[in-house]
Amino acid sequence: MSQALRNAFGHFTTGVTVITAVDAEGNPVGMTANSFSSLSLDPPLVLWSIASNASNFAVFSTASGFAVHVLHAGQQDLATLFATRNTDRFKGLLTSPGAAGAPLLQDFHARFDCATHATHPGGDHLIIVGRVLDFTAGSGEPLVFYRGRFAASLPDRIVGETRP
Repeated sequence: MSQALRNAFGHFTTGVTVITAVDAEGNPVGMTANSFSSLSLDPPLVLWSIASNASNFAVFSTASGFAVHVLHAGQQDLATLFATRNTDRFKGLLTSPGAAGAPLLQDFHARFDCATHATHPGGDHLIIVGRVLDFTAGSGEPLVFYRGRFAASLPDRIVGETRP
């Protein structure tokens, strides 16, 4: 059932993000995630989840802050890099420290610099809620994930009217 359920979940198109933080020694850590979502405007909150068996689980579950980088359509290689184990994910990348200490990538579709607000167990994952301290939204097209692979978004084919 779990593979069939995973396949059914894959029918929901998601954005692709790279989440970054620092470990107890101040070293940058990061991972690709598609479990990101907005949560609240007042206060400004976002959430994402990490599998309890993820290599960086201990870091993210105790980090005082993190940054969410929503990737643009040209960043499939970056998403793959941050999903690859046992590699220097930050080699050659320019970063700067965010308000909560997380490394901020310089190239992104949108970025949210967050302080950890709360964590909640969620089955085989931990749900991490962050309070948005700062954000930046770019232009262009997002990188999306659909049915187990990267896909192109189709903004010119959006149906219906946009609310102000």
